[in-house]
Amino acid sequence: MLAVIFNIYDEIIRFLADVRKNFVANVKYFIPPGIGGVIGVVLFAVVVDAAFGKYAAQFTCLFIGFVIGTFPSLYRKAGVQGRRSSHGVIMVASAILIAAVMVVGGQSLLQIPPSIPVWFGSGALIGLGVIVPGMSPSNFLIYFGLYDKPAEGIKNFDASVYLPLALGLVVCVLAFAKAANWAFNNYYAGMYHFILGMVIGSSLAIFPTVVFPAFSPQGLAASGLSMVGAVSFAAALLVIGIVLSYLFSKVEDRVEGDQEEPELQLAEAVAEAEDAALQEGTLSRVDEQH
Repeated sequence: MLAVIFNIYDEIIRFLADVRKNFVANVKYFIPPGIGGVIGVVLFAVVVDAAFGKYAAQFTCLFIGFVIGTFPSLYRKAGVQGRRSSHGVIMVASAILIAAVMVVGGQSLLQIPPSIPVWFGSGALIGLGVIVPGMSPSNFLIYFGLYDKPAEGIKNFDASVYLPLALGLVVCVLAFAKAANWAFNNYYAGMYHFILGMVIGSSLAIFPTVVFPAFSPQGLAASGLSMVGAVSFAAALLVIGIVLSYLFSKVEDRVEGDQEEPELQLAEAVAEAEDAALQEGTLSRVDEQH
């Protein structure tokens, strides 16, 4: 969202789609955002590591709220180039499929033991979130219990964590950026509805698999909260996440509209000029005939 607001998202996608084109100029251009990104990851890793201690379920609700708040904006974007009933079927089917897989998998898929291949896969998942619009890797990282663990490694500057993460991200982006660009250029609505369905399904599946177990007697004892306190805390953070994310998405939509307006005006001006030239040419030929 912030990349769109600061008008660098298109530059990022163009660069990732063809890294060799204007390589030196692009690297210089992205040095400041890159430095900011590294600083943000390190600082936020400290926050995540602290938040996912006693109150992991509650702060999971906050991050799920961040995702849910983007639904209206993502749904509007999915229909920018038109929407057919088949696209709705794609969205519902992908939501049901991913939710079913996550719920049925349950505890057997949760809490994957950390290892270098696991960190590499986590980085690749984050890379998908970079190149696929609307994709939310945080849902899957939370589900697999791999959201707070990398944060601890990054906070402690553990090279066995952040190097595989970074490598997985880079490899995924370089390997799939062109494919993602092609897919969205050729199947825009279908791809967007598929991604939206995955986001919806994975968000819903987080509650029975990750959040609700924290309201069991064992979970309440670990957090030191009562049932009312735990549920109220989780609900409050969920609402805060939804509201903040929704407000950000509204800003994003407004900025995108402001950026598209000059392009539309230019296209209209070009079309009017072509029509005027065509009419002038037609009148000239009529005059010559007379």
